[in-house]
Amino acid sequence: MKHLFKAEANWTSNKIQEDSTKRIYNKSHQIIIEGKPVLNVSAAKAFKGDPELYNPEDLLLSSLVSCHMMSYLYVCSQNGIEVLEYSDNAKATLEVAIDGSGRFVEVLLKPKVKILNSDKKELALELHKKANQLCFIANSCNFPVLHEASCEV
Repeated sequence: MKHLFKAEANWTSNKIQEDSTKRIYNKSHQIIIEGKPVLNVSAAKAFKGDPELYNPEDLLLSSLVSCHMMSYLYVCSQNGIEVLEYSDNAKATLEVAIDGSGRFVEVLLKPKVKILNSDKKELALELHKKANQLCFIANSCNFPVLHEASCEV
């Protein structure tokens, strides 16, 4: 089974700085997905982007956080665990090489869940592994997605 997702990017030249050796462009642009609000995006502040806008690094990390949560809620429902609250305080490590190329080398998810069933606390913690195996986004990454999960009743 395959699903197709589409996104359109729109950017217009708006030079910030120009000298004899290089141009620095404004990196702000729009991502348009049919039927959804326009997403205003820029580069991260470290890469001369607008710090008030989302950047691709924010969005990749957000995708991992969101997909893991949805996968986790799914496996909990399959195992009779009632989740009352879920939060995450995730971190992503990006390394930039001397030549300007870069890549994420690790993401650490720190999901914190509150469940109703006191007898299923250990299972609730263990199910983060299963959620990671099911997560579409984590399965698409070429870097480790680690977990430091906690659970309270």
